[in-house]
Amino acid sequence: MERFHDLKEQVEALEADFSKFYDKKNKAAGTRVRNGMQALKNLAQEIRKEVQEMKNKED
Repeated sequence: MERFHDLKEQVEALEADFSKFYDKKNKAAGTRVRNGMQALKNLAQEIRKEVQEMKNKED
């Protein structure tokens, strides 16, 4: 569950940069959004692997 909370925190941390990029057209914020989304993708993949391993252990 801790990784899920990490994922939520990262999404919340990106909220300001999303706003700056979409509302104010700040290109630097767009770069931060892209980097943050890549980090989210990597974390999501790690969580996915962890869930799969736990599921396979139960079988």
